[in-house]
Amino acid sequence: FHKDGFLVLERFFTAEECDSMRNQIQRIVAEMEVPPHCRTEFSTKEQEQLQEQGSSDYFLTSGDKIRFFFEKGVLDERGNFRIPKEKSVSKIGHALHAYDPVFKQITHSSKVQELGRKLGLERPVVVQSMYIFKQPGIGGEVTPHQDATFLHTEPLGRILGFWIALEDATRENGCLWFIPGSHTSGINRRMVRAAPGSSTCVEFVGSEPAYDNSQFIPLPISKGGLILIHGEVVHKSELNSSESSRHAFTFHVMEAKDTSWSKENWLQPTPELPFPSLYT
Repeated sequence: FHKDGFLVLERFFTAEECDSMRNQIQRIVAEMEVPPHCRTEFSTKEQEQLQEQGSSDYFLTSGDKIRFFFEKGVLDERGNFRIPKEKSVSKIGHALHAYDPVFKQITHSSKVQELGRKLGLERPVVVQSMYIFKQPGIGGEVTPHQDATFLHTEPLGRILGFWIALEDATRENGCLWFIPGSHTSGINRRMVRAAPGSSTCVEFVGSEPAYDNSQFIPLPISKGGLILIHGEVVHKSELNSSESSRHAFTFHVMEAKDTSWSKENWLQPTPELPFPSLYT
């Protein structure tokens, strides 16, 4: 992990644990009621991010809620679904770990806590969580990025991602790709809250360099596998052009000891939801 910036742990979670998360998300989607003005499409391309999420209070205030974000092209100009809603969702975030009993239990499970201790985390807190669908045929690419671009700390090196494969993640359905060792040279850009009165809620400072594609290695992983992701390692995933989905549950932890969370981050703890300790 310290050398490459990521670590693959196969079969970390059982098939039953994965199925419990998938079944729970089916229930959540079945009950999903999204106000038409909140139907935000999720994108990782910078301009689209600013346009779709940056202008949307729905995204900016989702840190302490369970909210829905959609794939591109699934809504018509009136904001109605072109395809079944369960096939339209891109991700659900960003507080499943706090408000849903199934995801809370997984996030704070004894094996996750034990792993945190093995990594030397003294006061880890959970800052956000997401359920990612990577829908068949339309699951969009996630462009190369570093998580610390969006979750900035002083000092750097205090953010850790836990990425759980709830189905087999393959090269065909959009597994993660990493540049080994790319977590050692800081970050290239930051997404920050824009000044009041700006046309967007967030803006980017700095820019992502053009990465050499040949440096990325794919990390296919079986259902139940866990990938640990250093906050500064460069990673991406391709479009899912296959006929099978690639569901994943992911959450981010910050080592809170001697660390300050940037007031400029889009995500902020709230009185309703301070960042909960991982060790509870």
